[in-house]
Amino acid sequence: MSGDGRPYGYSPITTRPAGTWPGGKTLALYVCVGIEDYRLGDGMTEDILPGIAAPDFVNTSWRDYGNRVGAFRLIERLERFGMPATVLLNTDVYDTAPDLIDAARRSGAEFVGHGLTNSDTLEGRTPSDELAYLECVAERIRLAEGRTPGGWSSPWLTHTESTIGLLAEAGYDYLLDLRLDDQPVWLTNTPRPLLSIPYNLEINDSSTVIGRGATAREFGEMVVDEFDELLEASTNAPLVMSIVVHSFVSGAAFRLRALTRALEHIAAESDRVWMTRPRDIHRYVVDSPELFPPGAGQRP
Repeated sequence: MSGDGRPYGYSPITTRPAGTWPGGKTLALYVCVGIEDYRLGDGMTEDILPGIAAPDFVNTSWRDYGNRVGAFRLIERLERFGMPATVLLNTDVYDTAPDLIDAARRSGAEFVGHGLTNSDTLEGRTPSDELAYLECVAERIRLAEGRTPGGWSSPWLTHTESTIGLLAEAGYDYLLDLRLDDQPVWLTNTPRPLLSIPYNLEINDSSTVIGRGATAREFGEMVVDEFDELLEASTNAPLVMSIVVHSFVSGAAFRLRALTRALEHIAAESDRVWMTRPRDIHRYVVDSPELFPPGAGQRP
């Protein structure tokens, strides 16, 4: 940890080594698709109409649309533009929507641990309970996919004081929760190396469309503006852009149409952009210490 408790040190973007991603690309782009499950009437929820009395079938059905319709269309749309999906997976979806899992798997998606269900949170867990939870998610993905997930993204982006160290202890290699930089950053003082891969909290349809009321068109324009600015900046050093969408938000027809226009804009620059997955970014960072050296107190 840094002196004030942050799990990373300070490094200005102006001091980074020049270089590129594979194939001479300057900007790496990955697209997260939140595929989530919620327990009916219990725990945390994301609602489009707050305050509905129980049993809340209205918001429940809005969320369920994602796993019945929206996620299939998002995965297909990303495939159309040569963008592999990074699935932020609640592992209960293995039981509640197995056809969706099959579709994501066939597309070449990476499965990132995202809890058992999005009714859960890490907040308030003891270290032993939190470690068991992280390991349970990893084991379910390992059994289903034949490989342990490299990445983690917390439900509701929640952490405890122990989370960073416990993720490393549980065998995760990288975290998709933080946007402290436009490049991957090695986190500090972990029992084994743990990489933070940039995760944009605002190019995220949950926080921006649902949380702050942005329209589908406004969100699409944000995606384009973020992309154009980072693509220009990436001529100085290799950068990462993330787009975070959810099956029941951007999977809705009118939002998907606006998102598609933004993806078309990005795809037109594919000669300069590495359309990739977090596990491939992690592998390249590990293999390129001359581009991504650990700072003081960091472990490669």
